[in-house]
Amino acid sequence: MLLDIAKLPTAENSAIHLHPADNIAVARVPIAAGAELRVDGVSVVALDAIPAGHKIALRAIPAGEMVERYGQSIGRATVEIEAGRHVHTHNLGFEELALDYELPATEIALPQRAAEPTFQGYAREDGRVGTRNYIAVVAASNCAAHTAELIAESYLGETLPANVDGVVAFPHGEGCGHAFGPDVDQLRRTLSGVLAHPNVSAAVILGLGCEVNQIDHYLGPGAPRNGRLAGLTLQGSGGTRGAIEAARREIARFIEQAAAEQRTPAPASKIVLGLNCGGSDSFSGITANPALGFCSDLLAALGGSPVLAETPEIFGAEHLLVRRARNRQVAEKLLRCIRNYKRYLSRFEGSFDDNPTPGNKAGGLSNILEKSLGAVAKGGTSPLMDVYEYAEAIATPGFGFMNTPGYDPVSLAGLAAGGSNVIAFTTGRGSAIGFPTIPVIKIATNSATFGRMRDNMDVNAGRIADGEATVQQVGREIFDLVLEAASGRRTCAERMGHKEFVPWRIGPVL
Repeated sequence: MLLDIAKLPTAENSAIHLHPADNIAVARVPIAAGAELRVDGVSVVALDAIPAGHKIALRAIPAGEMVERYGQSIGRATVEIEAGRHVHTHNLGFEELALDYELPATEIALPQRAAEPTFQGYAREDGRVGTRNYIAVVAASNCAAHTAELIAESYLGETLPANVDGVVAFPHGEGCGHAFGPDVDQLRRTLSGVLAHPNVSAAVILGLGCEVNQIDHYLGPGAPRNGRLAGLTLQGSGGTRGAIEAARREIARFIEQAAAEQRTPAPASKIVLGLNCGGSDSFSGITANPALGFCSDLLAALGGSPVLAETPEIFGAEHLLVRRARNRQVAEKLLRCIRNYKRYLSRFEGSFDDNPTPGNKAGGLSNILEKSLGAVAKGGTSPLMDVYEYAEAIATPGFGFMNTPGYDPVSLAGLAAGGSNVIAFTTGRGSAIGFPTIPVIKIATNSATFGRMRDNMDVNAGRIADGEATVQQVGREIFDLVLEAASGRRTCAERMGHKEFVPWRIGPVL
């Protein structure tokens, strides 16, 4: 799609009409009250000042009538809205909609793979391919978090072999004060995925010694990465200084192993691409997310694994994913994620509509329905081949979905633990985030954010709204950058040193 607009605003290009059924348009630029617009041949005079990214009514919308965007309902008018009025939280109400779920009746197969491009990665014993080559120091609990950081910091200023990306810490605030059960199981699944990640050559699991999350869980029979995982406790090592010294002895051996590992050609089908968004705005669903969706489709067609996440941010749009499910079982698993998340929220008297932040709303998103309809565009149009629980291993080729919160660092931790070796992250407001061992590609939804936060942004998808590029062109640019990042090119988040890691705690603190 190439929007027939140019940078200089005119009556014809100042607003974007996304679907013929839509009774609103989205302001491409700030629109002054009194300005005359012509949208798809219809003239409308702005009765209010409309900020960029916000909605303007194209016709009168009676109170109680649905407001449409993307050809989908995003809520009901709470008062009569005149043509030309600003449409936002003051006159647009949220409600849960009765969606029509078209469950698949037959099995959908993956399309025939095209000839695959390659990237330069680290082949691992389990068949996966790393895009980085790190030594990880993972805290088993909050009591070991500071020491894990000190161990990693002790390598600052040291010269490591060229093909060893670094020694990185995974501190966090969990691992004790948990009740045994789903919460501890999920933390263990998350940390296990981090320890055995394809971007990690070897790792140390570090505990205090008396926490709920004992390190023995990771070191017992059947533990992954034989010879590439060491376990230590502060209590067994003589305290903080003793643990640092003991860890450095183990890491010296790991660095020697990692130094012998070399990048070799690997097919693009070995890329597991986490799809995430944060600080979304109204342009997200017009520019960056559809472009990332095009990249997702390219990768899925090659047998790679693009994985959408953030369950709260598909709510109200899940029917669009259900239509694409490989079979009825996958569709029902997706709907079960929605039902279970709704029950989870109800325990805290919450709602999916609590998800949009003040920044999201300032960027033109009125409620979770509008946000979700734009967010699912990151997943493209490919068949939904599988659905994963949080931090579950991603094993099925093709497009998938993982049940994560919409909170960015927690979502990224789940995608990482599942095996994502590259993450693509769209943002309208300028979320600055990364991950300790995974290249995170940041894609700005608008040119203003890209220009304001140039050190943080890798791709400017705002060029689509500016009329300078198509969705397909930017999508291909993202795909090419995924291959380059997988081969070792540093992303902005890596260069800025972003290493956020926050596991999902779902239970009470005891």
